[in-house]
Amino acid sequence: MERHINVVAALQIGMSIFNLLIAFLIFTVLKLVGGFAPEPNAGKILSIIADALAILFILISVPGILAGMGLYKRREWARILTLVLSVIEIFSFPIGTAIGIYSIWALVQPEAVAEFNADSGNL
Repeated sequence: MERHINVVAALQIGMSIFNLLIAFLIFTVLKLVGGFAPEPNAGKILSIIADALAILFILISVPGILAGMGLYKRREWARILTLVLSVIEIFSFPIGTAIGIYSIWALVQPEAVAEFNADSGNL
């Protein structure tokens, strides 16, 4: 079960880093396109959209990175956070769905719960 927990941790961190890269790409493209827009208001609107999407992706990604790091350290809060994030990831078809289902399966197994409860004294 230890291997499954480590895989879930790596997947959480990997998906979060991927989301950060997507945020950077969207931000850069929208700012670049906004700079070339002939209409001055179009550039401002695209800039606002770029900022909002970048902030949204960052807010989505940071908990995944923290949860992955906490899973490596076998923190109970990280297991619960990962379960919550996994339920949300299920709606991100198809890769997020697969990762979410696998994460939920791996983290609700009695062996996994026991592994986190054994280290619950460490914060």
